[in-house]
Amino acid sequence: MSVPPYARGYADFGGEIGRTTAESTPEWIHPPTAPDGAPNIVVVLVDDMGYSDIGPFGSEIDTPTLDRLAGNGLRLTNFHTTPLCSPSRAALLTGINSHRAGFGFVANADPGYPGLRLELADDVLTLPEILRANGYATYAVGKWHLVRDATMHPGAPRDSWPTNRGFDRYYGSLEGLNSFFHPNQLVSDSSPVDIDEYPPGYYLTDDYTDRAVGYLKELRAHDPVKPFFLYFAHTAMHGPLQAKPADRAKYRGRYREGWDRLRQSRFAAQLAAGLFPAGTEQKPRNTEPGYEAAEWDSLTPEQRSRFERYMEVYAGMVDSIDQSLGRIVDTLEQLGELDNTIIVFTSDNGGTAEGGPEGTRTYFAQFAQVDEPSWERDVPHDDELIGTERLGVHYPRGWGQASNTPFRFYKGQTFAGGVRVPFVVSWPRGLPRAHGDSGVRQEYVYVTDLAPTLLELAGLRVPERRNGLPAKEFDGTSAAAVFRDPGAVSTHVEQYSEMTGHRGFYRDGWKLLSLFEPERGIDNPRWQLFDVRSDPTELHDLSARLPGKVAELAAAWDEAAWRNTVFPLVTRKDLAVRRPQEARLGAAVRILPGTPTLERYRAQRLIAYRDFTIDIELAGYRPGDEGVLVAHGDPLGGYLLYVESGHLVFGYNAYGRYTSVDAGEIPADSKRLTVSAEVRPQLRWDFTLHIDGQVVADLPNRVQLVGMSPWTGISVGLDARGPVDWDLRARHGVYRYTGDLRAVTYRPGATRVPEDTQRALDTEAELVAE
Repeated sequence: MSVPPYARGYADFGGEIGRTTAESTPEWIHPPTAPDGAPNIVVVLVDDMGYSDIGPFGSEIDTPTLDRLAGNGLRLTNFHTTPLCSPSRAALLTGINSHRAGFGFVANADPGYPGLRLELADDVLTLPEILRANGYATYAVGKWHLVRDATMHPGAPRDSWPTNRGFDRYYGSLEGLNSFFHPNQLVSDSSPVDIDEYPPGYYLTDDYTDRAVGYLKELRAHDPVKPFFLYFAHTAMHGPLQAKPADRAKYRGRYREGWDRLRQSRFAAQLAAGLFPAGTEQKPRNTEPGYEAAEWDSLTPEQRSRFERYMEVYAGMVDSIDQSLGRIVDTLEQLGELDNTIIVFTSDNGGTAEGGPEGTRTYFAQFAQVDEPSWERDVPHDDELIGTERLGVHYPRGWGQASNTPFRFYKGQTFAGGVRVPFVVSWPRGLPRAHGDSGVRQEYVYVTDLAPTLLELAGLRVPERRNGLPAKEFDGTSAAAVFRDPGAVSTHVEQYSEMTGHRGFYRDGWKLLSLFEPERGIDNPRWQLFDVRSDPTELHDLSARLPGKVAELAAAWDEAAWRNTVFPLVTRKDLAVRRPQEARLGAAVRILPGTPTLERYRAQRLIAYRDFTIDIELAGYRPGDEGVLVAHGDPLGGYLLYVESGHLVFGYNAYGRYTSVDAGEIPADSKRLTVSAEVRPQLRWDFTLHIDGQVVADLPNRVQLVGMSPWTGISVGLDARGPVDWDLRARHGVYRYTGDLRAVTYRPGATRVPEDTQRALDTEAELVAE
């Protein structure tokens, strides 16, 4: 029978409809199915790892898994990325240039321009969305950093969160960095993980790896054939640097010869492996003002001893990443799928100089670059604590230049040290090495090429629309031919780069580069020109000899900038601007006991640069009640109020320098305890404690917690996650309050730090998050 025209719900049905099933024919709708034999895909992205930090690229660090993959697979020696992490992640996952994808900077700013949207737009397809449309299971583990920090809280829109951008499952940190022993917040799928205390022996890289392995085993227990995409984005090697005791111990004493000799030995290994053409030179060290590294032999014995510890920790973390990858490879072997899995290993940008010339044992204090002579940027701690859970540290930039061997400069700059990174790919079934093929590929490949390359290798189609909108086309081109044939020539022949005034343009072996010089202004570059075919380390500036080539490439950079939404150019100072709607995050809040730990950025807005009060409501204090009433922060900086042995105690952790004040016994039936903070000159707070309105103690002249500190958010009724006070944690654990705690109310007061100082500090906080 025919369906009457007024019937609804049958328009797209392909079977037959009658009044009964006897008169009808069913039709089933099937989900997308991958082509037979489609490979699994694993992309491992490391944070802030330099070109030479793994064995296949010249390192002395033990990386047996990567050695094995490179030995059977390919090494791309001329792979380029953007200078910072969020832009690189956006480009990798979309195949679109970073500004055009909305990520001209990291997701810790909000200046309000198209190239700095810092959220993925509705018309930007991601690699997992494409793969899922082709029948893949999609998993993400680790660092995301494609969500603005103001939208990390549970009440924010989740448009740019991983599970809304094509991933079936996600476990990791939305932040740009984190503690490896006490993460401030982890997210599972689309919800923050409500955890009060991490177990003994916890380490973030291991946690990520456990979850990744679990996803793969779970999939295969339910579906034996569906291919998968695993995006494993490490928080390592981003500071603060922390490593497990065994991994630190393994490298003890290995770096006594210092960064100059390490740079020499790594370069020699690279030349021996054929990573660079004969005659390639290396500058012994960076000497440019603001980027320079001291000669190792000029350092004092105390400096050398301390600086060694930093590199031991860094090496232990690299080792840990290789161990993690080893567990993934072992799982694939156990499943019998290693042969048909494409494994990619690379880094988001080069090694960093953020630790400055001396490094730091107090991570967040290092980045408060303000004109305050009394500010401690490196609170002295026992060197044996470097790399442990008790400190947040980063190495001196001399190790960063060794990390980037043989190139100059660092993460953040457009020179090779910031944008040229290691790249290893393995696919035994699909990319077998022919006899005599060394596996080394020296053709130019850019980060936007990865998505189209993987899709071509797997034989998959790309949807034309996303959410009903025409999808932005790829900027990258497939490098599959380069992967397959050592004689193939790259089709990616030109590429712009830009980061806070640093500029670059590549075309057919020529590179035009400039460093941002504040005294020249944002739009007045001092161009340098290099022929990177004969000078891959960018040492011989040809701009004076070839002004016509400079003019040609400068004009090409300008055109590419307009085509890719780079304008307007912004300085770091411009990036400190926030959208007006964020003011609501600084509104007063009443927090009930049992509320999960308040998210970091929201919690900071309650206290940053301002006076504030914290009111604790009790049903009535009873002798014997004890525990933490409120805590904000962790070992890297914070404060807490607690009751122990009947005494009210306020503790303050100034970037690892801890002090406290005992306010004495609490009278029975007290109902209101108050902490008030008042801004003082030179970035200080005066704290006063009250019981039922009466002043009982004070703690004056405390260094303000600024930038990204406190790192862990506010917890009520306990000191959750990383401890503010190590000794208190050792005595009592998270120390839950045993009395009748009704609520804790934060009342932000006037913002009284000058606006120019705030902008300078916020700018440096964004630098930390890069």
